[in-house]
Amino acid sequence: MAHPDLDLTLLRQWLDKTETHQDLINPVSAAALAATLDGPRQPRAGDALPPLWHWIYFWSICRQSEVGVDGHPQRGGFLPPVPLPRRMWAGGRLQFAAPLPIGVTAQKRSRIASIDVKQGRTGALAFVTVRHEISHEGRLCLSEEHDIVYRDLPQPGAVAVVPKSAPEGAQWRRRVLPDPVLLFRYSALTFNGHRIHYDRSYVTGVEGYPGLIVHGPLIATLLADLLAREMPQAVLREFNFRAVGSLFDTEPFTLCGRLAADGRSAELWAQNERGELAMQAEAILA
Repeated sequence: MAHPDLDLTLLRQWLDKTETHQDLINPVSAAALAATLDGPRQPRAGDALPPLWHWIYFWSICRQSEVGVDGHPQRGGFLPPVPLPRRMWAGGRLQFAAPLPIGVTAQKRSRIASIDVKQGRTGALAFVTVRHEISHEGRLCLSEEHDIVYRDLPQPGAVAVVPKSAPEGAQWRRRVLPDPVLLFRYSALTFNGHRIHYDRSYVTGVEGYPGLIVHGPLIATLLADLLAREMPQAVLREFNFRAVGSLFDTEPFTLCGRLAADGRSAELWAQNERGELAMQAEAILA
């Protein structure tokens, strides 16, 4: 059944809307993320910013009075006013054109690229794709397509979605304990007020999840970090990822990966303790 408040004509008035941010690629923030990821070394000014670490910069800042019930900025500003209550980072596709040095000032230009509404097995879904381009001194460093999905709350008696099994045959593995401290630190680094990551009473009582949700971009960053730990000399050219299920702070999860036979790409994924797939990614190497 279609959601009565989903007006695709209204939402598509946000197509091609743009916004631009400028930010210092602060070495302190990069060092804080390295510590949060439990990394072996501290990046310094002049180093290339590791892949996906740009998500801790270019904050979307709004006044406290402009924050919505879920902790995000109220809808209808840059992002369209989708009326569905659940919002998740569904995936993305990134291309790395040139290094982004730590310590420089960079620009990020964002554009609403597509808006669509569909009917899924669990109810209405709305998809918004945002195109980002980050440049330094007029040179494009990376481009990204960021997919956001909005969902309705689960309905009584709804059929549960059958989890997808994770691949087998991992060449690399790393176990992660997603405790509330890890989630808080990443939320703070990204200035992300979304309550599903730190407010247990909200995420369980309002949105109906079993625990605090691990950020989609944090999982993707950890997968790219796994590749960097296993192949420190590798240069990433593309990174494509898709969220398949959620991970919660109620149990550890495992990062997995394997190099393709030709050595030009790697398959990466995250799975929960029961071997259910939460995120899958492909890393294409230079």
